[in-house]
Amino acid sequence: MTDVLVVGGGPAGLSAALFTQKNGLDTAVFDTDETWIHKAHLFNYPGIGSQDGTAFLETLRTQVDSFGVDSHEAEVTDVTESDGTFTVTTDDSEHEADYLILATGANRDLAESLGCDFEDDLVDVDLSMETSVADAYATGAMVRAEEWQAVISAGDGAAAALNILSKEEGEHFHDFDVPADAAAVFGPDEE
Repeated sequence: MTDVLVVGGGPAGLSAALFTQKNGLDTAVFDTDETWIHKAHLFNYPGIGSQDGTAFLETLRTQVDSFGVDSHEAEVTDVTESDGTFTVTTDDSEHEADYLILATGANRDLAESLGCDFEDDLVDVDLSMETSVADAYATGAMVRAEEWQAVISAGDGAAAALNILSKEEGEHFHDFDVPADAAAVFGPDEE
């Protein structure tokens, strides 16, 4: 069983997967590669001068893959929760985890079938992006009316991941790396 299931591989989903996996939680991402970031050109994203959205996404995927995230190119057809365990169903498999992060852009169908509360047409979340279903999180466009932006989405994914990590640690978790952390992961040339 995986610790965290992430449905969606855009900025929110991949940011969440990066933080959870690099901090010791086995994470799986399910994506169909239909994210809106492919249509974007980023020049308002911190640290990015000017870059095509697809190129940015490839860099992010490479980073996530380098930490060992289990990536699946598959459409999720259903998500359920039973006794604190989430099940993600695709056409050919089922996967279980303790935590679920929905990062499906403006598509709120899975949140609705999971039984998440809505406020108007938006999934209702708290500041950490947790829905009314304990340990299920919703990010990006599904929680924001017409406020779609890569930085906001990535921040939502990071907020969800940090809340999960805090729950696992039993105290506030801080994902703040220093050069020695990079050297330990990537070798001394990265220090």
